[in-house]
Amino acid sequence: MSDLSPSILITRPQAAAERFEEALRAAGIAAPVTASPLIKIVPTGDTPSLDAVSGVIFTSVNGVEAMADGDLPAWCVGTATAEAARARGWQARSAGGDAEALCERVLADAKREAIQGSLMHLRGRFARGEVATRLSAAGVPTGEAIVYDQKLCGLSEGAKALLMRENPVIVPLFSPRSAAQFAAEVAKIEVSAPMYVVAMSAAVAAETRDLNAFVLKLVAHPSAAEMIDAVLGLLDASDNVEDR
Repeated sequence: MSDLSPSILITRPQAAAERFEEALRAAGIAAPVTASPLIKIVPTGDTPSLDAVSGVIFTSVNGVEAMADGDLPAWCVGTATAEAARARGWQARSAGGDAEALCERVLADAKREAIQGSLMHLRGRFARGEVATRLSAAGVPTGEAIVYDQKLCGLSEGAKALLMRENPVIVPLFSPRSAAQFAAEVAKIEVSAPMYVVAMSAAVAAETRDLNAFVLKLVAHPSAAEMIDAVLGLLDASDNVEDR
C-alpha cells in the first residue's frame, strides 16, 4: 500500500462497531480500523410487561439486547436485528430496510394474518420514523416503550489524530444522530485528512452537509451489506487519492 493508504473510522456504539469491523474483515477488508463510538447505549432498565400484546417491534439490535428473551412475533427493521431477535427466542421477521419498509411489512402481515391485539415498539429514547404513531393511524394499535438511551460521546484522541493526518479516512455513518455528532466533533479540530463519507440514508447524508468531505456516498439500500460494498469501493478510490 502507498504511504497515503486509507484507514476506516467507525463511530457506531461499541458493540455495533465491533460487529461491523468483524463484517469488514469477513469481506476481506484489511485496512486499519479505528473505533470511536459517538453514542453509548445505556439500557433504561424500564422493560415493559408484554402480557397484553400480541407482538413486538424492534428497530435496532440495541432494543433486542435491552429486553429479556421472548417468544412473541417480532417485526424487525433489518436482517441483523432479526438475527439478534431470533437468537433470543423471538419469532423474528425482517423488513429488510428502514422504518418505511418496516411499517409496510407490519401492515401487510396484519392484513394477511389479521393480527389480534396490539403491538409494542421497543426502542431507544431517540428514534425516527414515528413507527407506533403511523401503525396505529393505519389500524394496527401500537404502543411504544423506551428501553435504552443513547448518550453522546466525543471523538477519541486516536480518532482525532487519524483525521489530522494526510491519509484518507473512510467514515461509514449509520444514523442521523451519530452523523450530526460527528460533524460537530470534526468542527472542533483541524482536519487535514481527505474524508470519504458513506451515508446509510438521505437523513444521514443531510447531517453531513457541513462536512468538507472529499467524497460523500449514499447507499442505495440501508443495509450493512451495502455499507460494506460502499466502503470497498471507496477504499479503491481513496487509495489513489494522490493521483487525482
